[in-house]
Amino acid sequence: MSEPVLEVSGLKAWFGTAGGPVHAVDGVDFSIARGETFALLGESGCGKSMTALSIMRLLPAAGRIVAGEVRLGARNLLALPEMTMRGVRGRHLAMIFQEPQSSLNPVLSVGAQIAETLRRRGQGAHKRRVLELLDAVGIPDPPRRAREYPHQLSGGMKQRVMIAIALAGEPELLIADEPTTALDVTIQAQVLALLRKLQQRTGMALLLITHDLGVVAEMADRVAVMYAGHVVEQAPATAFFAQPAHPYSRKLFASLPNLGKRATRLAVIRGSVPSLALEFKACRFEARCDYAWSACRETPPRWLEHEPGRHVRCHLYDPAQAGEPLTGRDMADDAAKSVADAEPIPTRQVLLQVDNLKVHFPIHAGVFKRVVGHVRAVDGVSLAIPPSRTLALVGESGCGKTTVGKGILQLLPPSAGSVQYAGDELTRLGGRALRRRRKELQIIFQDPYSSMNPRMMIGDILEEGMLAQHIGRTQAKRLERVATLLAQVGLDAGVVRRYPHEFSGGQRQRICIARALAVDPKLIICDEPTSALDVSVQAQILNLLQELQQRLGLSYLFITHNLAVVEYLAHEVAVMYLGRIVEQGTVEEVLNDPRHPYTRALLSAVPTVDPKSRREIIRLAGDLPSPANPPPGCHFHPRCPQVMPQCRENYPNATHFSTTHRAHCYLYGDGAHAENDAYTTTERTERHVIRSH
Repeated sequence: MSEPVLEVSGLKAWFGTAGGPVHAVDGVDFSIARGETFALLGESGCGKSMTALSIMRLLPAAGRIVAGEVRLGARNLLALPEMTMRGVRGRHLAMIFQEPQSSLNPVLSVGAQIAETLRRRGQGAHKRRVLELLDAVGIPDPPRRAREYPHQLSGGMKQRVMIAIALAGEPELLIADEPTTALDVTIQAQVLALLRKLQQRTGMALLLITHDLGVVAEMADRVAVMYAGHVVEQAPATAFFAQPAHPYSRKLFASLPNLGKRATRLAVIRGSVPSLALEFKACRFEARCDYAWSACRETPPRWLEHEPGRHVRCHLYDPAQAGEPLTGRDMADDAAKSVADAEPIPTRQVLLQVDNLKVHFPIHAGVFKRVVGHVRAVDGVSLAIPPSRTLALVGESGCGKTTVGKGILQLLPPSAGSVQYAGDELTRLGGRALRRRRKELQIIFQDPYSSMNPRMMIGDILEEGMLAQHIGRTQAKRLERVATLLAQVGLDAGVVRRYPHEFSGGQRQRICIARALAVDPKLIICDEPTSALDVSVQAQILNLLQELQQRLGLSYLFITHNLAVVEYLAHEVAVMYLGRIVEQGTVEEVLNDPRHPYTRALLSAVPTVDPKSRREIIRLAGDLPSPANPPPGCHFHPRCPQVMPQCRENYPNATHFSTTHRAHCYLYGDGAHAENDAYTTTERTERHVIRSH
């Protein structure tokens, strides 16, 4: 390995609290060479972001660095005065923060924010350099975008602006803290490709902080796994993904959902990350480990070189410890049991039938607020969900997925179309009749924290829906039901007197699921319920949703951009683009044999931990068009790599490949090919590559 750009040794960062110090970073060691990508992964609460903030010397007021060294070249950053450190940040060391919306100034244009960084670095020709940076990070039309404000940009564009600001000083080391969290797979692929390209061009080192194993597999040269404030495993990426050594690392892999695990429960890491306020005197993972033995409870494990270039902190690899050897048996959850897939439902049984649903928002202009146009958020969506089945709705942000869910529930008034639930036309119901039907139709929102009243206790939140629907004649009956609901979602009844802020993200999502179940629904719309959750917490939520479907006969409309979750949970999948469904079929049909070019592009952008299934990403030109001014003809044609003249003229009709699989694309109909299944050589190659996934 070449000379390291960054060396971190014995780093400790503590936070003072009323209950004593919290050891957020408790003895971390690693180094990063020039041009290298070093990934730091682990669950939330393990200290990854605090490690990055300690390196940058940007800890919150309650935090302090109590020990260690952080060397950037020949300088120990922890010994520098703050005024000198300000000159290091940006010029030699830069950081991309996890949430670009909260990191950018909402009252300054993005061009002004980049120029501000350039002025602080003493660089001239600000306007020209701003445009160069925006162009370098792949933002189209830099002069126009430079004048816009953060709220006018998509999530992916805001993240690119953050990268442009970080690169303004041409740093030697870039720290990227969850740079793709909650981004669509296509935007995620663009951001990762951009980082790789910039790294190759400038030779900068990259510290990538994430809990996404697929992103790590695609990007990293070396990997460090962090748990409870310190590193438990470090290895070259190829060796790590071939065979992770530490039991915690193996559990993370076992928690990943995929098509092959549909018939079983996902492995779950029991318990949670221990409080970092504790004084650890033995192995920190012992309470959650399948292989814990007496030495794990009595002695802290040593940092051992398991193989050349690989280190692990575990008694199982310590020859000085007499105990159970590593057997190599599967470390998946021993409690994992098979779950029978729901019996196929006859097609004549339909719980929800949506036909040509449209939700258009008027655009007002002028003093008199005249309607000058419409935002066609949902523009003719049709779908059906049988009892006890799951339909996944996937697509990029801004394509209208969430609006479909809200339109079905009549939380947004449809502009046109039909929504029939159990024979009732919901668009014609109102008042009490609609409220009665809403008892059977519930929603789990994407952000559990913002969807709960922070001033209400958990018991009151769960009881609220029962009161509105007149469920439970007495408070005692309602409280008994609350306890039952909490048990169903794996929470103790004692949490009823606690507030939402006292729970982890996974626990809050369980509470939201319990709230949806409180009124005995038959259909639940799940809007990104696992977005931004750790893989271990995600596995708990997916297991819970699957169990509830089997036990209670629930149907789900599952809105997501995580295709691995779709593989595991869904029975059918609908791919949505700019307000319309472009392809629909069973999970096996759509994911194994995608027909629409947009579906192929989505699948090609999914990062994977299996190197054999990696494939070249299909690059889409430009960005998602505005739903206020959709392109004529096929809405996808401005970005389609296989566009034909007729694609620009009229929207294609559906071509049916089976009774359940259809797509709207001229590649298969209207004379584009002699047969619907005809392919060019290039198309056959693409199908083979995607099917191998």
